[in-house]
Formats: sequence, C-alpha cells, structure tokens
Amino acid sequence: MLQRSLIALFVVFILGSCAKRGTITGGAKDTIAPILKMSFPKNGSTNYKGGLITLTFDEYVRTKDLNKQLIVSPPLDHLPEILPSTASKELTINIKDTLKPNTTYSFNFGQSIQDNNENNPIQQFKYVFSTGSYLDSLQLKGTIKDAFDRKVTNFVSIMLYEINSKYTDSVIYKKSPLYITNTLDSLKTFTFDHLKKGKYLLIALKDKNNNNKFDPADEKIGFQTKPITIPNDTVFELELFKEKRPLKIAKPKQQSGNSLLVPYEGMPKGGQFTLKNRDHKLDIVVTKMPQKDSLLIWHQPIKTDSLWISYEKESYKTSFKIRIKPEKRDTLNLESLQKGSLSFRDDLVLRSSTPIKKFDVSKMKLINKDSTQVSFKTEYDEWQQELKFVFKKEPLEKYTLWLEPGAITDLFDKNNSKISFKVTTQNTSDYGNLSLILQNVHRFPVMVSLTDDSGAVKYTAYSDKDNRLEFNLIDPAKYTLRLIYDDNRNREWDAGHFLNKTQSEEVIYFPKLIDIRENWDVEQVFDLNQGEK
Repeated sequence: MLQRSLIALFVVFILGSCAKRGTITGGAKDTIAPILKMSFPKNGSTNYKGGLITLTFDEYVRTKDLNKQLIVSPPLDHLPEILPSTASKELTINIKDTLKPNTTYSFNFGQSIQDNNENNPIQQFKYVFSTGSYLDSLQLKGTIKDAFDRKVTNFVSIMLYEINSKYTDSVIYKKSPLYITNTLDSLKTFTFDHLKKGKYLLIALKDKNNNNKFDPADEKIGFQTKPITIPNDTVFELELFKEKRPLKIAKPKQQSGNSLLVPYEGMPKGGQFTLKNRDHKLDIVVTKMPQKDSLLIWHQPIKTDSLWISYEKESYKTSFKIRIKPEKRDTLNLESLQKGSLSFRDDLVLRSSTPIKKFDVSKMKLINKDSTQVSFKTEYDEWQQELKFVFKKEPLEKYTLWLEPGAITDLFDKNNSKISFKVTTQNTSDYGNLSLILQNVHRFPVMVSLTDDSGAVKYTAYSDKDNRLEFNLIDPAKYTLRLIYDDNRNREWDAGHFLNKTQSEEVIYFPKLIDIRENWDVEQVFDLNQGEK
C-alpha cells in the first residue's frame, strides 16, 4: 500500500514538472541587430575587379527604405541591384556600372538592413572596396541647419565636387558629385569617410528627385563659399535655403471683360507693363492678387479679338499675344479686412474688388457708439487695392464707418451704394505688452518678429539703432521670437544664391517661447550671442 502511494506521488511530481517546463512565457524580446559574418570580396578589399558582392549575416535579414537609405559614393550612373527583396541570410550586390580605376567606393546602407523578426537595424552599415591598390582614408565632418527655419529637414544629401582644371560652378546643375553622404532621418551631422586628398566644393542639397544634381526651382541648397581642402579637421556648417526664383512672367490670360491675369515668379514690382490693341497703347492699372503669385492688369473694356502685352524690368523683357473674348466685367465691391474686432495695433482697411480711381471723404463718416463723429485719415494702396482708415482707437468702443453713395469711384467710373462697416475694440487690459532688450547686436538694422506656432508673423518691429523694442497691446499667446539682420535694408529676409556666392541673411531665434498674458507687462532680455542660430 505504501509502495503504491509513493509511486503515485512520484508520477504526480513528474507530471507537474513536465507541465511547468511546457508553459509558454514568450521570452525576452530580441533587440540585437544582425551581424555580418562574412562578405565576398572581403569588406575593405583592394584591387576589386567587379562581379557580384555577397554579404552573409548571422540571421535572416530584409531591407527597408533602401532607395532612401542607401548612399553610394562616388555615385553610380545606375543604381546597383540588391537581392533578394525578401528575407534571407545573404544579400547580393550587382554593380551595373563601369567603375573608375584607383577609386575607393563606399556603400552606406544607413539603417536599411534589419532582422526579419523584430526589425532591429544595423546602424550605419557600410561596405567599402577600392579598385586600386589601397583604400583612401581621409575624413570630413560637419553639421547642417536651415538658414531660416528652426527645424532642419531630414535626408539631406551632402556632396563634394572635385575642383580641378575642368571645374565650373555649373557642374552642380549637370553632374553628380565625386563623393556623397546623407544626414539620414533627423540627424544634423554628416561624415565623409574614405576620401582622397584634394580641393573640393562642399554643398548640402535637399535632393527631392534623387538625381544628385541641384534643381533650384524645387530644392534647397547650402554651400561653403570658398573651396575646402582635404585633409581638414574643421567641422563645417552648411545652411540650407531655397533660392529666390528669378523673375519670370508667365503667359497672361483673360480674367474678365476688363482685366487680365498674369502669373509670375520672382519680383515683378518695379517693372513696366505695356498693353496694346494693335498700335494703340491702352491705359492700364496693375495690382497684386491677394495671397497669390499673380497680377491683374486692369483696362477699359474694348471690342477686339486680341491684345499685345509686354513687360520690361532691367535686362528682362517678354511679350505675349492674348486672345480676347466677350466676358463679364468686374464690378465694384468693398469688404473689410477686420471682421468684428479691431486690434489697437491695426487700422480699419477696406479692400476693393476693382482699382479705386478716387474717393470723397466728405461722403464718409466714422462714428462711435455714442454717434459722435471720429476724425480719421485715409491712405490708399493701389498695388493691394486697399483703402486704410487711420484713427485713434478707444477701449471698449464700437465704431461704424458709413460710406454714402459715390464715396468711392472705381477705375470704370462705378460708384458704391450706401454701405456701413462695424468694428469693436476690446479693453487694453485684454492685451499684454512686451519690452524687448537686445544685447550683443553685431550690426543694424534688425527686424524682430513674434510668430505663432505655425510660423505666421503676428507682430514685427524694425530698428536702425535702438536696442530696446516695444510690442504693446498684443494678443495673449505664446510666441516664437525671431531676429533677422536685414543687411540690404529691404525689410524682409533674403535667401542666398549659389552662383552669386551669397549666403542668406542671418536669423537668430530666442531659445524659449515668449509667454504674453492678459494685462501683463513682460520685459525680456535677448542676448544674441546666446540665441539659436
């Protein structure tokens, strides 16, 4: 009996042990990246004569975003074929180009090679070989930034062009560089390895179409103004910017029975338009379309089947023939740019749908909530088709602007009907004030702006010499503070230009947000030596 009990107890123990060993716990997650076990030819080989390259790893791998991540330097005319695209322990590289003699080639895979199960990438995996008897071993390092924005874009190409007897600046538009690397993801640093001694042009490029060439219409560029020499232990900084488009007037089209639409690039203001019906020159008014890169050429209605338009600014000249059809004419309409509330920092502005020929202030009346007339001055901006009413604003007030019939006459001798516009002001305590003290200003003038979280400029101050700037009666919010050294005094930021060898105007950001609250007075010191450049 005792023997049977002992046997039964032993069986229960064994079964329990088996059950325990069979429990699925999942185990620790694999966080180890694949390891290259061997390669043929060996990584770092010399006298490479061509043929398939085989990379063997210690586990199954696959590639991800290979087109973005893989950087071959010097660039190849045809992308190498890398197989397989499915999971495997081996990757083969089939080079389809004729390789240059005595040249070190580098295949930087970035993070594109990952294990098949947990997607652990090999960080900056690189395969290198030389078609000559030795590997080039020099190195170059640097950083990138955006010349205007605080954040720099990812996947920026850094390029080195050899400067020799055949070099011209136009090479960056036509040919691939001798060496290329990439910042990858969000990194702001770059490193070139396996370089040869020499003199080079160093540029950074947001190469949108991946053709290893600069396309200024769509791409940002950064460059060192002077050639660099290698070896060099300097850590270079490149500032990316998009060049201002050169002036170009596109083919106009008929907008209405009394206007033409003219798309443009660059800066057309200051040029001269001429509109002709055969040999007869027509009177015109040129205005800017709101928030569009287009102009409107206004003319009196005319019966014709075609018009000739020409434009000239400095050395730029162009002309077009436009077919004209009977179309509906534009009519006079007025709208207020202020909807409801009027800030103390703004003026009441009316925008006209057609150019204003004249206005009669005797037929205009501005009154407050007590029906007391308020004196005002008017300013007309023909380029924007905006009529500004400047007056002293009081807190918690209601204003009504009355325009009697005929107060405004447009280019086509059409008058407004009786119309009114209402705006209100808030209490001054609803706003905040910022007193900004600038330190270590290296030069003047400077333009200081407060921007919202989308980057839109809300308030701007300009200084030719003063270190103290006042932003009074501004809306409560958290603002980004930005300073621009306005070196050409045109009151706007100017990008650089590669062929002209000019860099962008310097931009400095205050490192923290400026918190403006209701009825608060904030005094803030901005040390430009401590700002974010």
